[in-house]
Amino acid sequence: MTSNLDKRLKEHNSKTSKGAKYLRAKKPVMLVYSEKYPDIKSAMNRELRVKKWTRVKKEALINGDLELLKKL
Repeated sequence: MTSNLDKRLKEHNSKTSKGAKYLRAKKPVMLVYSEKYPDIKSAMNRELRVKKWTRVKKEALINGDLELLKKL
């Protein structure tokens, strides 16, 4: 979650990145999907909900496959 996607992506891909331990070994990181929300609380709720989804469901969201998303 961020208010500046470009900056956050650069941080994830920097050699001196101190955060996102999971992503350190998975560079380069590419942004494949994003959503905008009017406030932090809404964004946090959405992020937590999506993180609990299966990989297949997340891929359906990324690909815009609404029929498969509904089924899952």
